[in-house]
Amino acid sequence: MTSREFTDESLNDEFFGLRDEDNFKKNFIEINRGKPLFMIRFESLQGIQLFDFINLLRKQVNHILDLDDIEFGFHYIDKKQTLLMGITPFLQWELDKFPNIDNAVGRFHQECFREKTAYFDFGVSRTQSNFISDPDEIFKELFQASHKNLNDNLVRWSWTYYNKANTYISGNIHEAMIQPTVFYDHKKKTFSVKGGEVFVGGGAYDGYKQLINDIPNDQDLNRIELLILEKLIIACDRAPGLLKFNISPQSLIDTFSSNHKVNRLNKLIESMSLIPKYIRFELVEKPYDEKEFQLKDVCKDFWNLGMSFAADDFGVKSQSHQIVLDLGVMIKEFKLDPISFKFKIEEDQIKFLDNLAFIDYCKRLADNREAVITAEAVEDIDTLKFLMEHQIYQFQANILFGKMPMAEYRKYYDTYKNIPENVIWEILSTPEYLEMQKKEGNIFNLGKKLNLI
Repeated sequence: MTSREFTDESLNDEFFGLRDEDNFKKNFIEINRGKPLFMIRFESLQGIQLFDFINLLRKQVNHILDLDDIEFGFHYIDKKQTLLMGITPFLQWELDKFPNIDNAVGRFHQECFREKTAYFDFGVSRTQSNFISDPDEIFKELFQASHKNLNDNLVRWSWTYYNKANTYISGNIHEAMIQPTVFYDHKKKTFSVKGGEVFVGGGAYDGYKQLINDIPNDQDLNRIELLILEKLIIACDRAPGLLKFNISPQSLIDTFSSNHKVNRLNKLIESMSLIPKYIRFELVEKPYDEKEFQLKDVCKDFWNLGMSFAADDFGVKSQSHQIVLDLGVMIKEFKLDPISFKFKIEEDQIKFLDNLAFIDYCKRLADNREAVITAEAVEDIDTLKFLMEHQIYQFQANILFGKMPMAEYRKYYDTYKNIPENVIWEILSTPEYLEMQKKEGNIFNLGKKLNLI
C-alpha cells in the first residue's frame, strides 16, 4: 500500500489492503526503481492501534525526516505482526540533504516512548539504485536487512559508514573517472584517444578501494560490484568512444545467469545514449565457480547484444588465460602489463627472448580473434618505443593520459585526436617537459600549452 493508494477504495478487508505484498512491490518498489529505497520495520507495537500508528506516521513522516520530497508506502504482515514502511524521494535527494533515516527514526522512537504515544522496536534497511534487480529481489534484500538491523545493534552502528557508501551509489551526482585508451596509427604517425576504462572516483571517493572500506563485512560484495557498475554506466551518459568496465567473472555468473537481467542492463546502457557495441567488460583476475552456470554461456548473452570482453592482467599462468580459451572470439582485447618486462637484452638475454616470445604469442591470439592488445602501466619512453617496434599500438598509461573526470573526457574527446608522434617524442624525451607531463597527466593539454600542437 503506497501513500497514493491509502484511500477508501482500499476498504476491502480488515487491514485496508495492507497485507497485499504484490501491491507493495508493484506500487512502491517497481515504480521507484533507480532511487534509493528505505524500509523501516516496526515490531512489538504497543500502546496504540495499528491504523492510528500508520496515520501518525503518515502525518509525521515529513517532520521526522525534515524533508518534503518523500514518497512512502506500507505493508503489514499479519502473521509476524510486522509493519513495513517504505520511503523514497519523489525526485532525488541532493547529497547534502540526504537523510539519516536511522537517526531520524531513532529520535521518533525516543519521543514516542517519552510521551507514551507508542512503544515499538524498529529496524532500518536500505538498498541502492536497482536497475537490474527485480522487485522480489529488492524486497527480499530490504526485508532481511531490516530484520538484521532490528536484532543486531552492531549493524546499526556500522550504518554510519555504510550510509556514506550508499549515498554515493544511490545519489544523483554522476561521479566517475576514466583513463583514456590511446591508439597509435602507424600510417598517419599520430596518437588518438579512442575510449577508456571507467573507474570510481571524482567526488565522494578517490577510488574503488576507498569505497569498499566503507562497506560492512557482512555485505555481499558481488551485489555491491553490480551496483557500482550501474552507477558508473549512469555517469557515462552520452560518453563517446569504447567504454570499459571492470567486473569479476563470479559477479557475471551470479547476476546475469538469467537473460532478463542482461536485457535490463542493456536497456540501462541504451537509456544513457550509449551503444552496446562500444561497451566492453574487463574480466578481472579472480577465481570463480561454474558449478551451476558456465561463464561462457552468460557472456554469450552480452555478446549477442553487441557487447564484448577484455582479459585483464593477461598472462600465460593467470586465471585470465583460461577465460580467453573459454570465451574465444568474445575476447576482443588483451590487457598486457609490461611493468615486469625487462627489455634490455644485455641485462638478461633469456628473459628478453622469453618476453619477445610472449608478446608474439599474445599477438597471434589477438589476430585469431580480431582483437587488440592494450599495454598498461607504460612508464618510460624506451618501453613505449619497444612495444611499438613490435606492433603493440594501443596504450592505457599515465605517461600519456592519467585519469580524468568523465565530464572532461566527454567534453574534449573529439580534440584528443591525431596528435603528431613528434610531439609525443619531444615531450617524453625532454626532462623538463617530462616532469611537466607527470604533473599535467594529459599529454595533449601539455602539447597545447607548449605550443607544440
